[in-house]
Amino acid sequence: MKMLMFDFRESEGEFFKTRVFKDIEIKFKKESLNEETELTEEELNDTDIISVFINSSLTAEVLTRFKNLRIIATRSTGYNHIDLMYCTKNNIAVFNVEHYGEEAVAQYTTGLLLALIRNLLPAYLGMKQSSQDLSSYEGRTLKELTIGIVGCGAIGSAVAKIANFFGMKILINTYMKNPAVSDFVKYVEMGELLANSDVITLHIPYTPEVYHLISQKEFEKMKQGVFIINTARGELIDIVALYKNLMSGKIKGAALDVLECEYLAIKNENLADEIRDSDDNCIASALITQKLLDMDNVIITPHIAYNTKESVHYLLETTFNNIRDYSKGMHTNQVC
Repeated sequence: MKMLMFDFRESEGEFFKTRVFKDIEIKFKKESLNEETELTEEELNDTDIISVFINSSLTAEVLTRFKNLRIIATRSTGYNHIDLMYCTKNNIAVFNVEHYGEEAVAQYTTGLLLALIRNLLPAYLGMKQSSQDLSSYEGRTLKELTIGIVGCGAIGSAVAKIANFFGMKILINTYMKNPAVSDFVKYVEMGELLANSDVITLHIPYTPEVYHLISQKEFEKMKQGVFIINTARGELIDIVALYKNLMSGKIKGAALDVLECEYLAIKNENLADEIRDSDDNCIASALITQKLLDMDNVIITPHIAYNTKESVHYLLETTFNNIRDYSKGMHTNQVC
C-alpha cells in the first residue's frame, strides 16, 4: 500500500528511524493537504492511505482527486477537518487517535497558567528592552485563586490534580463526574463557573454543538480581570469577542495554544490591517490573531501542548496500529 503523510514534522522523524513498515510505502510531506496542495498524477492515482493532522482540510473537493483512496488516518482526536459524509459514501475508512498526550497537555496548561498569573511574558520582554517596571509584574499566589475547568476527562482531571497541589479552589463543569477528583473539586453549572473563576481553562473535544462555547454573552458573565487558557480547540472561543474583552480589561490575560482555522497562516501579507466585512470567519480570525500577537498579556503558541517525545511516539504508534488492525478486519478507533 502507498501512503502520503501530510503535516509531517521533524519531531516525528525519530519514530521512523527505529521502525520498518514492510507493507506500506510512505512518502512524507511537510505541507498540509487542502485544495491548494499540488500533487502528481501518480500520487493522486496510486495513494491508498492518507495521514494528516488537523491543519489539513479534507473536503470533498480534495478527496475526490484521489482515485484509489481507502484509508484516512488522522493523527489527532478531532476529525472535523475531514468530510465524513463523503468518506462514508465512497467507502473510505477514517481513523483517529483517542487519549494521547493527556499528561503533556495538563503540564503545558499549568505552564501557561503560571506564565499568565506571574506576568512572565511582559517581564521577559521588559528585560529585553531594558525598560523594567517591577510594579507592573506583580502577580498572584495560586492558592488564593479559583480555577474553572471546563471538561473533566483525562486532561481536565489532570489539570485539577495539579491545581489542587497548588491549593487552588477548583470548579468543574462537565457532563460526567470523575471520581478521581471528586473529593477536592466542586461540580457546577457553566454560569456559576463563569461568574466565580479567576482562571478559566478549556478541556473538552470540539463538536459543532460547542462552536464558540465562549462568546460575548459568556464573557459578560465572567469576573473582572479573569484569565483564559485554551489548549483544546480554537473553535471553542469566539476570538473576536475575546479581543474586545481583552481591550476593555474584562479579560486580564489569555493563553492560546490553539486557534480557529489553524491552516491559515498567522502572518499573511494579503490580509488587511483592519477587520473588514467578510463572510469568511477564518479571515476575521486571522486578522484578530495578528492583533493578539502584539499584546503583552496574550500568549499564543503553535498547537504544541501535546508535543512531547512520548506523546508523539504514542500518536504515531496508534495511527499505524489502527491501519494494521483494519487490514485484519478490526475497526480500532474507526470513526466511519
